Amino acid sequence: MTAKRDYYDILGIEKNADAGEIKKAYRKLAKKYHPDTNEGNAEAERKFKEVSEAYAVLSDPEKKSMYDQFGHAAFEAGADAGNAYTGNTYSKKAHTDGGSGWREYHFQGGDMDDMFGDLFGDMFHENRKQGPRTRSFHRSGFYGDGFDGGFSGGYTGKGEDLRAEISVSFDEAVFGCDKIITLQDSEVPGGRQSLSVHIPAGIDTGQSIRLRGKGMPGIGGGEPGDLFLKARVGTKPGYERKGLDVYTTVNIPYTTAVFGGEAIVHTLYGNVSCKIREGTQSGSKIRLRGKGIVSMKNSEVRGDQYVTVQIQVPKKLNPEARKKLMEYEQAF
Repeated sequence: MTAKRDYYDILGIEKNADAGEIKKAYRKLAKKYHPDTNEGNAEAERKFKEVSEAYAVLSDPEKKSMYDQFGHAAFEAGADAGNAYTGNTYSKKAHTDGGSGWREYHFQGGDMDDMFGDLFGDMFHENRKQGPRTRSFHRSGFYGDGFDGGFSGGYTGKGEDLRAEISVSFDEAVFGCDKIITLQDSEVPGGRQSLSVHIPAGIDTGQSIRLRGKGMPGIGGGEPGDLFLKARVGTKPGYERKGLDVYTTVNIPYTTAVFGGEAIVHTLYGNVSCKIREGTQSGSKIRLRGKGIVSMKNSEVRGDQYVTVQIQVPKKLNPEARKKLMEYEQAF
């Protein structure tokens, strides 16, 4: 049986390499030997598994500590990978894997909303974000991060999920739309992929759209990860959004506030005529039911529009109007 190679030698790093150096080395080699770019190359597949195995250990502080202390023996078949051997005792460790990749894309250019980023390079601002992930393992019983399955070969695993941010206008969020985004891997010449993304009506800042299978490629034929697009909704002059409700203002003449009348109010769905009661005070609110934003979860649910009344005070009066107003003041 061929002796297993040293994990540090596999990644080409020193034993005192920090987490950043380990990750950088892994990315470079994983990209070089990935099955998707070396189809039918058994040697590349073997090296990819070696690299994945090495990274799974050295990127995890606990597993790295076990490996530095006991070498490959810590993870040999038949051993409990969740038990760290110390003298004649074992210290039980929980088998958990909460890693979920975060990739931040940067948009470029007008309405195309292009997302450019290096899927493996330093253009991403990494942020390891905790979240449950189910993995399948075979034979060896070793729990790794960065690959799925046992060290004995034949493992498969779902690719890493990617997360990005997408900007939409206020109206696009209200009514929904379709947008084209472009992903690019800078290490692959011409490696661009355009995707059509449907923005559902009612989406709000912080809510995400899930594109299944558009994340990182799977390992060993496993299914690819997903791409999550988190929305950032723009503003609209004159409108303020709070959940499904919107808030606006309407200016009415002083005389309309005194005698009552009607005022035209702008809504997201067109203008409506609102009745103004006699003696309406500045700051009063008008509620327009159903003129808010539709719910993403239930299209039959809509918010309301709340309109704050502002009374316009005339800046200039002609002599006759001024006289009449003075008479009004004296009457009170």
